[in-house]
Amino acid sequence: MNDVELVLAARTAELPGGFHVMRALPQARRRMVGPFVFLDQMGPAEGPPMTVLPHPHIGLSTVTYLFEGEAMHRDTLGSVQRIVPGDVNWMTAGRGIAHSERGDRPARTAASGDAQASQRANDPVLAAGRAETRSFGIQIWVALPKPHEETQPTFAHHPKATLPSLDGDGASLRVVAGRFGGKTSPVKTHSELFYVVAELEAGGTIQLPADQEERAAYVVDGRVGNFNPGDLAVFKPKSDVLLRADEPSRVLLFGGATMDAPRHIWWNFVSSSKERIEQAKADWRAQKFGVIPGETEHIPLPER
Repeated sequence: MNDVELVLAARTAELPGGFHVMRALPQARRRMVGPFVFLDQMGPAEGPPMTVLPHPHIGLSTVTYLFEGEAMHRDTLGSVQRIVPGDVNWMTAGRGIAHSERGDRPARTAASGDAQASQRANDPVLAAGRAETRSFGIQIWVALPKPHEETQPTFAHHPKATLPSLDGDGASLRVVAGRFGGKTSPVKTHSELFYVVAELEAGGTIQLPADQEERAAYVVDGRVGNFNPGDLAVFKPKSDVLLRADEPSRVLLFGGATMDAPRHIWWNFVSSSKERIEQAKADWRAQKFGVIPGETEHIPLPER
């Protein structure tokens, strides 16, 4: 396809706790697409619930979107929010926030007379890791523009029913964030962007508009033209892009304007300043990011 600038294959990465993901961004050949600096595909997998202990962020917004399973978000603002397939959790770290993410609540295994065990089975913090579950979803990070890198941290949850959808040409699209196809998501962003989840029938097509400077498509499953699952296709600026599915497929479409400056990424920290990342490291070592109610553990700062 003469509209393709680059195709990257997602690679396997391991999160703390042994949970494996497919990581499409960042890579050596491409660090960002518009403001998007990170893309992980979680699953599909059967196993113990995903457990990501408290960890910090600065300078970005994290975006969680699930296809299957459930997860519980907790953060230092006091937010406690369960997310189910089709919902969006959008957390803006700004000057600093810490959060945890834990998988499905296991089915109750306690005897009816064991009240304490029943409580454990229904509490996502206490019960994490006690049952086999299905995990399948996407975690994306969006870098904040320089004027907003030190903004106050916030958290917002948007149920599936509040996100606009588009249908046509054998494709069903949901606008997770930004504007696409004349529809605007209610998710508040700090820059012009678009993030769309598309499901296509065999032969279904999507026209990717050329009004955004940087654009990409990530194939979650199925086959779209020459792209296979785990492929990230980055398109040339202002080119006309028509995607056609060879079989039933699920694709992420995203992009936006080129960022105002390069971004440094170290662990969970994103910033236009290396010095700011060093300060974030020191703050996490000293546990200055605050307390997450209900959590007693945390992920220590990596040695490298």
